[in-house]
Amino acid sequence: MREAGEDIAPGAEVASAGQPLTPARLGLLASVGVVDAPVHRRPVVSILSTGNEVMPPGGTLSSGKIRDSNAYVLAAMAQAWGAEARLHGIARDTVEHLTAHLREAREADLIVTSGGVSLGDFDFVKDVLRAEGEVNIWQVRMKPGKPLAFGVLGGTPLLGLPGNPVAAGVSFVLFGRPAILRMLGHRDVAPAVVDALTTDPIDNRGQRRHFMRVILEPHPDGVLRARTAGEQGAGVLSSLAAANALLVVPETLEQVEAGTRLQAIRLDW
Repeated sequence: MREAGEDIAPGAEVASAGQPLTPARLGLLASVGVVDAPVHRRPVVSILSTGNEVMPPGGTLSSGKIRDSNAYVLAAMAQAWGAEARLHGIARDTVEHLTAHLREAREADLIVTSGGVSLGDFDFVKDVLRAEGEVNIWQVRMKPGKPLAFGVLGGTPLLGLPGNPVAAGVSFVLFGRPAILRMLGHRDVAPAVVDALTTDPIDNRGQRRHFMRVILEPHPDGVLRARTAGEQGAGVLSSLAAANALLVVPETLEQVEAGTRLQAIRLDW
């Protein structure tokens, strides 16, 4: 036997705007007789890779070519965060080809590109964005991921990520995730941050905030330990695949001793 009202009192709020509809919250709505509820639609994210050297995953690699891993990493991330991802292929390193692809991709809520945002002779994303829209942000002081652009193209926000796979993935976690969550109506878009003690010394030269790929592990004293997930190069995707967190090393710390307490952004939240 259960008393009437022991779960939900008369007039109590069972769901409010900005709350995710978790399985339990859906059950609450059903228990009070709600069969329809207004929700935010999934935002559409257009994903475009760039570069003459980039080719689709299938087929045999020729000299000077790389397979397009970025599109699949970014699409999987966007979908995991609640968006609908649409792949728009690979734009070649010409203003004309890139412009055509971006015009097609802007029929979305967010455009995400990878590559073409550095300072090379064939990095045209910034130029096309300026010609077709506006550039609001150009470069950030972090690693991996200093080359980064943000602007608006035909009324659609565009996030231009670096071409290196890890730099693209880390930048998307830091800048793309909160944007997508906000489009979904979430009130809290901050990442899950925990404290952890480093297990190894860290060299952090370059005066940039470093987001290191680490594996967080429990410890008997109750404080998590952060050990490196592998090589930290911007193109070493295997260490991002192994990591469950990004250790935040401030730009003011050039040398970090083992046992230093730092913050880490969880990737498995």
